[in-house]
Amino acid sequence: MTADTLVIADFGPRGRQGPRGPRRPGSSRTPGPYRRLLATTGARAFTIGNLLARLPMGMFSVSAVVMIAGTRGSYALAGAVTAAGLGATAVVAPWIARLVDRYGQARIAVPATLLAALGSLALLLCVRLGAPAWTLFVSYAATATTPNLGGMSRARWAYLLDGDEKALHVANSFEQAADEACFMLGPVLAAFLCGTFFPEAGTLAGVTLLVTGALLFAAQRSTEPPPWTPRHPDPHPAPARTRSRPASPRTPLRTPALRPLLAICLAMGAVFGSMEVVTIGFADGQGHRAAAGVVLGLQAAGSCAAGLVYGAVHRQGSVEDRYVWCIAAMTALLTLPLLAAALTGSLLVLACALLVAGMATAPTMVTGMTLVQRHTPPGRLNEGMTLAVTGLLGGIACGSAAGGWTVEHVSPVAGYGVPVTAAAAALMIALVTHRVTLRPAESSNRFT
Repeated sequence: MTADTLVIADFGPRGRQGPRGPRRPGSSRTPGPYRRLLATTGARAFTIGNLLARLPMGMFSVSAVVMIAGTRGSYALAGAVTAAGLGATAVVAPWIARLVDRYGQARIAVPATLLAALGSLALLLCVRLGAPAWTLFVSYAATATTPNLGGMSRARWAYLLDGDEKALHVANSFEQAADEACFMLGPVLAAFLCGTFFPEAGTLAGVTLLVTGALLFAAQRSTEPPPWTPRHPDPHPAPARTRSRPASPRTPLRTPALRPLLAICLAMGAVFGSMEVVTIGFADGQGHRAAAGVVLGLQAAGSCAAGLVYGAVHRQGSVEDRYVWCIAAMTALLTLPLLAAALTGSLLVLACALLVAGMATAPTMVTGMTLVQRHTPPGRLNEGMTLAVTGLLGGIACGSAAGGWTVEHVSPVAGYGVPVTAAAAALMIALVTHRVTLRPAESSNRFT
């Protein structure tokens, strides 16, 4: 205000026609889908903590193998210890997820993470001090209490974006890309730390990141979905002498539409497990075993990029139809590594084939997780997604065994037929059970 003149300046965003004429192209661009997603209140804080805690998921197994094999001189012992930990995770993870749904993420995830961190430190001490072999199995089995951090992050998105299918699709694509990035960078970081400093450096760094990230994630209470509570009181309560406490929601394993999805996850896990072992065997046969990690990293990079693109593009058709098409595309693209290995025998050509083949992974996983969320009973979202991850882990174990046997008894080239066969099995399951998964979800995952 000057003398008798009042000047008002509006610094808010303008439309296409500004006060000085038309705006230049690109000067008022609409934020992209991922920018809008992370602009959700509280999203960035819990995402940073979750990513810090998820990065060690790709570090622990590599660090354990390097640490045990380097000090005990036995890859067989190292592989047996990691396999035992994988089996323990398959048993314990759904139970931890059920507790998370029932009592809340912060109350269960923090103590479960601390127990898993103690297991990793105990493994480090047992290896360092030359403890008996059985102590390694017990220590690594304790790490099975690590909560499904990716599932908890997806549960928070489902809670924050309740009812917005488009935004939830972007969130699932973002989470899948984050998974791929963690499993791409984790092994590289672990190998670098263990090789540059000392064999236990990867485990120590992983424990630090896990605990720090989990505590930061759990501290974001404003975005935490509430524990399960009965949605509506019973309009016809039972007599007092027969009345009991409200029943918990039905377990996801009893949902008809979810069972074929878990079977598909098992077949998908076989694809991933066999591809890793076969690629290592093929690179070793070419005299470049150290390059296997880079080659597999290209596959994860292709999946990560495709996941981000898939989340940003406009989708057509139903989720169930897209799932079948994604699995079909994945099966077709997985023939490229087989052809590259059989026709050229070149590791460089194989790397390019894996880069292209990996582009079908993230869209398939994103669509599958969307269906798991849709068909999981209310109040059991963490358990349903953890069961899907457990199916993947079981498939990875089976695929690793099948791929290793084929490489050893037949040839590394023939080994690339294992992931193709597993993907074809997933496609057959999807086609046969298509009508079942097309049934409307018996309940929606609306939080109360």
